[in-house]
Amino acid sequence: MPQEYVEVREGGYYLIDSRVTLDSIVQGFLEGMSPEAIAEDFPTLSLEQVYGAITFYLAHRPEVDASLAATQRQWEDVRRNQSPHSDSLRERLARARTDLSAKRA
Repeated sequence: MPQEYVEVREGGYYLIDSRVTLDSIVQGFLEGMSPEAIAEDFPTLSLEQVYGAITFYLAHRPEVDASLAATQRQWEDVRRNQSPHSDSLRERLARARTDLSAKRA
């Protein structure tokens, strides 16, 4: 009886009974990490689940790669459309932290 390890949820691939995305596992795999090293990065997953996720990826590579590419495009769009004010906000917050630290010293 085959064991299922991956499900489609909220428009993405997830490991069953987990909040870990398949993207997370695949990214490590594509970077050359061993399944054992990937499992160490995700202590809530068993080694069996990691192997199952990799097997799922290899069996459904075109679909998963398309999903990965779509996610990457979304992140690039978010970064590209990020408000220019967010950088100045970060700078103001950093200055405020520095000023506060100087006052406490």
